[in-house]
Amino acid sequence: MSQENNPLHGITLEKLLTQVVEFYGWRELSKIIEIRCFFNEPSIKSSLKFLRHTPWAREKLEKLYLNLRWHVEHNGTADEKRRLGI
Repeated sequence: MSQENNPLHGITLEKLLTQVVEFYGWRELSKIIEIRCFFNEPSIKSSLKFLRHTPWAREKLEKLYLNLRWHVEHNGTADEKRRLGI
């Protein structure tokens, strides 16, 4: 399968998580995706460890990221687009 049509191709899980956290913040992210590592002393490192071992949680985060990118691409400000590399 070709990766050229995969919107997540070339985006590391760390970069994806970091951009989502920068956009929403940990508090809002923990409300959107109810995962303990997002609201109980959250950190990128602990969240990455959990996400790498929990496929369903990673899929939720990836879906949120894709929805965020679509929203920013179509309705976002120039600053939001710049922050997401759009």
